[in-house]
Amino acid sequence: MQLIIKTPLGLERIVASRAAELIGGHVVARPRGFMGLVVIDGLEDPDEAARRIEEALPEAEYVLRVLATARADLDEIASSAAHVARDLIRPDETFAVRTTRRGKHDFTSIDANVKVGSAVQEATGADVNLTEPDKIVWVEFIGPEVGIAITPGQVVWKKHRPGKPEVLRLLKRISFAQMPYLGEGGRPMGVRIGRAAQAFELSELVITPHEPVDVGQLNAFLSGLLEGRESRFKIQKKTYARKVDKVPFRLQDLYQFVRDRAGEPMIVTDPTGKTVSEAAEDIEEAFRQGGRVNILAGAREGVPKGVFRFATLIIDLCPGLTFATEHTIPATVGALITCLEERGLIRQ
Repeated sequence: MQLIIKTPLGLERIVASRAAELIGGHVVARPRGFMGLVVIDGLEDPDEAARRIEEALPEAEYVLRVLATARADLDEIASSAAHVARDLIRPDETFAVRTTRRGKHDFTSIDANVKVGSAVQEATGADVNLTEPDKIVWVEFIGPEVGIAITPGQVVWKKHRPGKPEVLRLLKRISFAQMPYLGEGGRPMGVRIGRAAQAFELSELVITPHEPVDVGQLNAFLSGLLEGRESRFKIQKKTYARKVDKVPFRLQDLYQFVRDRAGEPMIVTDPTGKTVSEAAEDIEEAFRQGGRVNILAGAREGVPKGVFRFATLIIDLCPGLTFATEHTIPATVGALITCLEERGLIRQ
C-alpha cells in the first residue's frame, strides 16, 4: 500500500471513485471490510498523488503517505518504524505514536504505542511529546497488514489542543432561568431546551412561570425537558473521559426567583437591551465577582418589564432579530463565553 486515506464512515466508495479519477492507481474502498478507509497502490509518484488528494478531496480527513509496511508483529512494526524515522525525525524534535488497530491481535494499541515509541526514540534520539509533538508516527493496522507513515504534528485536528481556553468552570456558574413554553409544541420544545441546558453543563436550569399556567401544558413541557436532558446526558457519558453530572432542573415563580437572587448578578435577554459588545465591561464585571450569575430569558413572550429594574444588565443578543426559544441557551451562552474570552477572563 502507498496511500491510506481516512474518511467519514459511509463515504469510502465516493472517495475511492474520486481518487481513481484524480490520480489513478489501484484503489480499494473498505479494505478487508474496514470502514472509514481507502487504500491506494500502483502510483508512479505517491507524494504528488497525496498532495493532489489533499487539495481536491474534502472528504479525505487524513491522507497518509505509507513509508513502510509490516506484518502485524510488534517487533517487525517497531523495526520498520525506527528505520523510516531515522531520516524524518531529528534529535531536537518531539514525536508521538498514533496507533489504530483494526482486526484481532494478541496485543493492544497501547502495546504497539509503547513498542514503536521506544524503538523510534532509540533510533532518533527525539523525545516523546503526547500533547503537541513535532511529528506523528502513524501505525495503521488493516487486519494482518500494517502501514507506517510519518507526518507533521499539526495535521491532527484536536478537540482540546494545548492552550485552548477551558470554559467549563464558567459554565458551572451560570443559572439559566427560562420562562416555560406552553401550548402547541410544548413537549418537543422542552426536549430541545433540556438538551441545550445539559449540553452546556450549566449550574442549573430554572423554569420560571410568572402567572398561573395550565397544568397539562406545563407537564408536557417539563416532560420534554427531562427527556432532552437524559438523551444528551447519555451521549456525554459515552463521549467524555471526565465525569459528567446531570444539570439540576428546578421550578420557581419568576418574581420569587428574582427576590431570592437579590444581590447576585442578573442578566436579562431582551431586544431593548445593549448589544453584547456594548455591555462587555458589565458582563466581565458580573462574572469577575466569582459567584453565581443568573440569566433570564423569555419564551413565547419576553421577560416582564418590571423585572428589568432588578437586572444587573439587559442584553440584546442579535439586534434586529428575535431568537427562537430553543436557540436562546446556545446563543446566550456562546455570546457570553466569546465576550469573556476576548476580555481575558477565560484562562488557558
